[in-house]
Amino acid sequence: MRSIQMAVDAGAADALGDALLAAGALSVSVEDADAGTSAERALFGEPGTEPARTAWDRSLVTALVADEADVAALVTEAAAGAGLAAPPAWRCEALADRDWVRVTQAQFEPIRISARLWIVPSWHTPPDPGAINLALDPGVAFGTGAHPTTRMCLAWLDANVRGGETVLDYGCGSGILAIAAMKLGAAAAVGVDIDADAVRQAAENARANAVAAVFQLAAAPLALAADLVVANILANPLRLLAPVLARHTRPGGSLALAGLLAGQAEELIDVYRADFDLAVADEDSGWALLTGRRR
Repeated sequence: MRSIQMAVDAGAADALGDALLAAGALSVSVEDADAGTSAERALFGEPGTEPARTAWDRSLVTALVADEADVAALVTEAAAGAGLAAPPAWRCEALADRDWVRVTQAQFEPIRISARLWIVPSWHTPPDPGAINLALDPGVAFGTGAHPTTRMCLAWLDANVRGGETVLDYGCGSGILAIAAMKLGAAAAVGVDIDADAVRQAAENARANAVAAVFQLAAAPLALAADLVVANILANPLRLLAPVLARHTRPGGSLALAGLLAGQAEELIDVYRADFDLAVADEDSGWALLTGRRR
């Protein structure tokens, strides 16, 4: 197998990618051609707050092709199919045969959250067998423990679950937070998500960890006023969920919000002010964790 790479204007990348596939490429990926250089432009966005400009100006289009493919002819055909005036400059290199399962697994190492809590993929031996080891593999839902927001929420649970609490994980994704709460000693944990695939994945992850966390879709009725509520989503849905999270946090209970950038913290504190005394409890890589108690 061989890899072809070519840099084009960002506006032409999608059409070129489709044309490459039509011409016989096995797969196509598109990324920022200036990533990792001084020309890279960081851009954050989320549903409902789409940025006014594109993320980058130049795209690096990478196509995988069979060894026997005529690369020059394929690029020429794709350029014509994409409506380009001329084929872009390209370079080609052979790809060595690799065990892609092992390559993928090597990207996910055990993650130490605290002195007693680890996230350990199933193909690894726990570094500390005596610790609380949460078995979790990458899947279809967000939450492996690698993202700063997930780590901050896990550390918050580690500090606040003392045994016997009820915990609500709103926007549960993989279920990692609800499962961790149970392994840390919570009496009950419920995970809620709008994505049916995430709910199914979370339930499978709970079974793999031998905990009785419960997961359900957000549209289903939920009669719960939890001791601890954690929501690791994004700033925009967190704004909209303020009354929902207040309703499901018992008076005197604690709330942790993550998925927001540090610059969005004050606005979120104001949104929740009617029911919670929130403050920035932690920051990591530009992300913030807000925590506080329900009045």
